[in-house]
Amino acid sequence: MGFNFSVAVWVGYIALFGIAVETGVVMVVYLQEALDRRREAGPLSHQDIETAAIEGAVQRLRPKLMTVAVVMLSLAPILWESRIGSDVMKPIAAPIVGGMLTSTIHVLILVPVFFAILNERTREHV
Repeated sequence: MGFNFSVAVWVGYIALFGIAVETGVVMVVYLQEALDRRREAGPLSHQDIETAAIEGAVQRLRPKLMTVAVVMLSLAPILWESRIGSDVMKPIAAPIVGGMLTSTIHVLILVPVFFAILNERTREHV
């Protein structure tokens, strides 16, 4: 968007990383809870791990999308503003708005996939 890397941009990145890490940790908690429910029934199979990953990810779909929607809708007006103070706020808002899109893909798709892969590997070694 043409912004120089300034302190304001770094503040935006730090805020984005905080939101992304928080939602990622909550996703892992839900995935682990779903896996623990499957583990109570007996030894885990590949299908159990896959089903638990899908179940945990589906439980977090709506809250993650709501978080992204609220952040995007609250910061979008800042990006369109051109009056006093916008020169300070735009560099903060731009990385957050852009990063929320990639954070959504990461948390909803990649975290469950990596969770399933890691649990499959530990199941094979036990």
